[in-house]
Amino acid sequence: MTIRAVVWDVDDTLFDYTSADRAGMRAHLAAEGLLAGYGSPEEALGRWREITDRQWARFSAGEVSFEGQRRDRVRVFLGAELTNAECDAWFQRYIGHYEAAWTLFPDVLPALEALSASHRHAVLSNSSITVQEHKLRTLGLLDRFEVVLCAAELGVSKPEAGAFLAACEALGLPAHEVAYVGDHPEIDGRGAAEAGLLSVWIDRETGAVQAVGEVVWRRISTLAELPALVRADTRFGAPSTFR
Repeated sequence: MTIRAVVWDVDDTLFDYTSADRAGMRAHLAAEGLLAGYGSPEEALGRWREITDRQWARFSAGEVSFEGQRRDRVRVFLGAELTNAECDAWFQRYIGHYEAAWTLFPDVLPALEALSASHRHAVLSNSSITVQEHKLRTLGLLDRFEVVLCAAELGVSKPEAGAFLAACEALGLPAHEVAYVGDHPEIDGRGAAEAGLLSVWIDRETGAVQAVGEVVWRRISTLAELPALVRADTRFGAPSTFR
């Protein structure tokens, strides 16, 4: 099979979201005078991450809007009945600290350069286009992608097959000619594989083939492995050198 395009996740795949979120929230909580209420900054950050994951799951399930999950994160974290405007203002102050910590993983630009002439590129994210286009533009990546698709506008989110197939449709390619690269083993890895794409899971730890029922994805530890992988699709049993 020939892979003609690569569709990318953004957060913790291209962009080091986890580090930026932790650094930004730590600075924000210090500026807001909220760290004193916790035993340590790590405890405060852990609670923020737990609340974020729970509210994001509600958004992914269609239970709340993108803006609503942000506001609920603030209300739950502060334990206060705030107006929408108050939540938005608090979150925007956090955004200032968060954006100051934005950075790409060091393997991103070399991988994109290596594939720039041979493959088409797009983005599929479970966020919103407003957020991700701003992020990609700020990081100098937006012009590298033909299309940016996000769950908030699509009305369907990963790991649902419809999200991945929407990206293939936007590129005018069948699923088996498209690779998807993401950091989450279930949302990205399983979801893309079950939708029929070549699924590449980047975990930056160790590379190995992972089987899930009747679907298979590739697990890589660095994006430096990606160019060779998408040029030699071995999904269907051919010998693989990626171990």
